Amino acid sequence: MMGPLAVAQRYFDAWNRHAPDEILATFAEGGTYADPATDGDLTGPAIAGYAAGLISAFPDLSFKVVNAMPAGDGEGVAAEWRMRGTHRGPLQRLPPTGARVDLKGADFLAIEGEKIRSVRGYFDQQEFLRQLGLQVAVQPPPMGPVSFGTAVYTQPGNLARPGALSLTAITARSEEEVQQIGALSQKITEETLAMPGFISSLLAVVGRRMFTVTAWEDAEAPRRLLQQGTHRDAMRLFFGPDLSEGGQTGVWGPVRQNAMWVRCTACGRMVDVDRHAGACTCGAQLPEPPAYL
Repeated sequence: MMGPLAVAQRYFDAWNRHAPDEILATFAEGGTYADPATDGDLTGPAIAGYAAGLISAFPDLSFKVVNAMPAGDGEGVAAEWRMRGTHRGPLQRLPPTGARVDLKGADFLAIEGEKIRSVRGYFDQQEFLRQLGLQVAVQPPPMGPVSFGTAVYTQPGNLARPGALSLTAITARSEEEVQQIGALSQKITEETLAMPGFISSLLAVVGRRMFTVTAWEDAEAPRRLLQQGTHRDAMRLFFGPDLSEGGQTGVWGPVRQNAMWVRCTACGRMVDVDRHAGACTCGAQLPEPPAYL
């Protein structure tokens, strides 16, 4: 009969073979997995799905067991490990960074015969994000009508005054869909960078609600987005059975656009950069103005 240490080694070997189904097969029926990134216990196919996501994000993923010993009543194992891998694919809401990760952690496995009853994994999540080169955003929980989230801004240097804004709001049905929509949005943004008339875009995620505000030189420019590439494919998914709870799109024109004001570094005065042709009333040259949006 296979002992607890051998069962644990079989589990880590399945990870190193990049085999999510084999990982799941090491668990007893109803067995659970949890670590700081899972937001609770996973069981059944969710374990394999989580493993597949991590392996997809780190195609060269490996776990080296540094130390393993019996724990608890002798039917458990405490295993110290070292995870290495290169971030090549999306990980939850995180785009690939290309960063190399070398992370220490520990798993505590409860063994039942030759199967795993539970795995509790522990690692420093902030250290993990630091190695990926990512900033950690601390957000409060929703407060009445106010919710908090994250945003990504893209501005390739086009300082034209916007002639139109396109707005998209979409509600995902699950965290997995948030990741799917985020990956589609990333590809759409990459494609819009090469489109005539594109000025900037702001992508925001608040829970399962996702918003995109894109600035264009005129109202005709965003029409090209509907006719080609990833945006067209995403709309087909949206109107099929495979994407989101619902959403809305639209193109908005300007009602009133006030002046772009720039502070003079010589005298400290705020100056209408267009009206004064880039020069302050004191005679000094004004700094380059920021983008309108």
